[in-house]
Amino acid sequence: MSSGPDNVRALSRGLNIMRLLNRVGAARVGEIALELGLPRTTVYRLLNTLEEDGYVLYSGSDSRVRLSPLAATLGDSSSTRSQLCQVAAPSLAKFTDAHAWPVDLSTYADAHMIIQESTHSRSPLSVDPGMIGYSLPMLRSSSGRAYLSVCAGQEREIIIDLLRAENVVEDLPFLQEEWLEKNLNIYLKQGFATRGPQTFRPKTSSLSVPIISDERAIGCLSIIWVTKAMEMERAVERYAAALQQTAIEISAGVL
Repeated sequence: MSSGPDNVRALSRGLNIMRLLNRVGAARVGEIALELGLPRTTVYRLLNTLEEDGYVLYSGSDSRVRLSPLAATLGDSSSTRSQLCQVAAPSLAKFTDAHAWPVDLSTYADAHMIIQESTHSRSPLSVDPGMIGYSLPMLRSSSGRAYLSVCAGQEREIIIDLLRAENVVEDLPFLQEEWLEKNLNIYLKQGFATRGPQTFRPKTSSLSVPIISDERAIGCLSIIWVTKAMEMERAVERYAAALQQTAIEISAGVL
């Protein structure tokens, strides 16, 4: 096998792409090209090779590319997220096709929930296109509340300590012990969490359920809607059980 300068350069560029994907989770070809200073044609060619070898996968809901489970030995938890996204994408699409509303898959990272997959581009009722990569606050989003309600006690304490250290003014009412104990217990018992327009993202409301695998929280599913279009009670009645069933389907597909 030839190991000339061109092959070495291609290998180096391919590894740089994988390092970038490991860091950001998912990216479009144009974003990769801009970040690494490479021509788009070069990025396409390298990604095609990496995809053929099983190291990257294209998103099931948009044109972003991410590391595959095969790349697990090359980084941290990004490949686990990739597997979760690949498993979840068909279920998210099925939910939106059946119920019209867009659904997001988010995972925990650094005291926030990060949207990893979404059907906003598929839904006629989307109010927030391009949500993949969006960061959500833990205590003011339904996904963060759902995650905190089911994650291990020690992890919950660490996350709450981090939030207290950040000292974000909007979070302070929700960091009170009375609020945390009362509401996280409610979310745990009912199996879902909610968020109204006064808390975060005015004019919209959201409903989230956790995804549990091996008795561990691995992410959350959320639907978001214009508050005027539907009251919270109606959203819970219509979609909570369906969202929970979707979370169970995804959990069953995660290794």
